[in-house]
Amino acid sequence: AVVSRDQQRHTNFLEYRSYKIIYRRYAGLFFSFCVDMNDNELSILELIHLFVEVLDGYFQNVCELDLVFNFHLVYLILDELILAGEISETSQLNITEKLKSIDRLD
Repeated sequence: AVVSRDQQRHTNFLEYRSYKIIYRRYAGLFFSFCVDMNDNELSILELIHLFVEVLDGYFQNVCELDLVFNFHLVYLILDELILAGEISETSQLNITEKLKSIDRLD
């Protein structure tokens, strides 16, 4: 699928085979999730926004290099948000507290 750069006239949803690809752009970084056709697009957009907020809070103004060189931490944050393909935590405060307690263990 081809995505246009004109965000005014296009949505952040693509249908691909039996899935939906939902994406959002934040300061040059694209975050995309591939979900089932039955999943709610707006809830996934909110999940992407929460994921970016947590990343931004953890890395203090997240950039591409933070994601590349600390991919294991990105997966850790994603594991706090999603469990077995379902959203498990929606509180940014709870997630950051868990991440701080994990950092204290290291």
